[in-house]
Amino acid sequence: MMDLVLEAWVSSSIEAAKLGWMMGKGKSWQPGEKLKLLFAGYNGTRNMGSDVRVSEMLRQTRHILGAENTAFSVMTQNFKFTEGYFEGTRQVHLPDIFPPFLSDEVPKHHGVVACEGSMFKSKFANALTTMMIGSLGIAAAQNKLSVGYGAEAGHMDPLIAKMCARYCQNSLVITRNEESRTLLRELGVPTELGTDTAWTFEPAPPEYGKTILRKIGWDGSTPVLVVCPINPFEWPVKASVAKFAARTLTGVYKESHYRSVYFHNSGPAAERALGHYLTAIANALDAFRKQHKVFVVLAATERLDARPAGRISEKLGGVSVLSSEDYKMHELVSILRACHMMVSSRYHGIVTSMPGLVPSAGITMDERIRNLMRERGHEDLLMNVDDPDLEPKLTAALEKLATQGEAISVGIGQTVVKNLKVMARMGVYFEEEVQRRYPEFPTRKGEWSWEDYLPPISKGLKQLIAAFG
Repeated sequence: MMDLVLEAWVSSSIEAAKLGWMMGKGKSWQPGEKLKLLFAGYNGTRNMGSDVRVSEMLRQTRHILGAENTAFSVMTQNFKFTEGYFEGTRQVHLPDIFPPFLSDEVPKHHGVVACEGSMFKSKFANALTTMMIGSLGIAAAQNKLSVGYGAEAGHMDPLIAKMCARYCQNSLVITRNEESRTLLRELGVPTELGTDTAWTFEPAPPEYGKTILRKIGWDGSTPVLVVCPINPFEWPVKASVAKFAARTLTGVYKESHYRSVYFHNSGPAAERALGHYLTAIANALDAFRKQHKVFVVLAATERLDARPAGRISEKLGGVSVLSSEDYKMHELVSILRACHMMVSSRYHGIVTSMPGLVPSAGITMDERIRNLMRERGHEDLLMNVDDPDLEPKLTAALEKLATQGEAISVGIGQTVVKNLKVMARMGVYFEEEVQRRYPEFPTRKGEWSWEDYLPPISKGLKQLIAAFG
């Protein structure tokens, strides 16, 4: 019921913004002004993937449009968790109850760039998708720039799908795979094909990651296997005033409480499924380390992942858990790239490790890792979180990582360079959309190579382009 309230609230906010614009309320960008853009996303929760994506989005679009021509703002749910992030960008607080915030904040800007990777899905939280639609919809209702950047679409509940079709028809959504593009086009949403934006992220120097691994017991020579688990069965998150009241008065629902009026999926079936997932991973890791000399470490690239990681650690006798709560995004990615093998249920755990050519396998809960592994040609390294045979399949995948790592890295390198080129093309689409909305905006002149549409990239990425381009 609370989700329905949020959806109706946001829909009415978009309609009010449209009516206000028609009545002359608000103003568009004018020549000589800096283009003020609001980057709407899921930041400030120490979700490494979300933060890395947005960091590179800001760098790329600022590079293309010119820092002297732009003024960017980005949403955060907790200033403490994004302290030192998003250089040169104003941070604004996104409250849990967000419709009044959107109605107030979006009109202050000349456009919105929606950042969340899982932008149009009911898998994780209808409230999050509602917020994305609201951000894009209010901007589009005022005839302003309205772009979804590196978006993914999956199953949406019927009302959410109708909202998306109604309020995003005047937006441009650049998806990160063809499957998402097809789904959105069926809803009448304009799309272009793009990719994720984390490919250009540059972490802390390699020695940082190696130093942290040494501090937790690595001898400096044994291969390191990093595992990034999640709780796949605690989604979706839903708003519930009744649960919130019961939680406040009696303390029930403590384990499933996310924050404010939002609660994770829970119950005996979810706990049984999680138990199978964690036990399968732990057993496969234990068998693997008995057959190979390997140093195992667990990484929680989202703060919530520390709980399932801790349970696997207990089963393995106390393996170290490194959490995004303790390490900033630049630090955690450096640690991931210092490892020699990876198994991950986190999409961005895999993506951010790939420029370091770390051989990786994926255990997926949705289409994101599945699409990536298919793109790499590594379906044999892909498993599902609810697979009854997860343990033997993971055991086989680990053996391939150990014995076929060099060949796997070649496919990874080729995929990284391919996605860098697609990310550059996204920059072209973005620049063209700015020109379409604001023809007098001063864009760059002359001939530009595809690399010119990327943010400044590292020496390591340049070497990958030379080797695999």
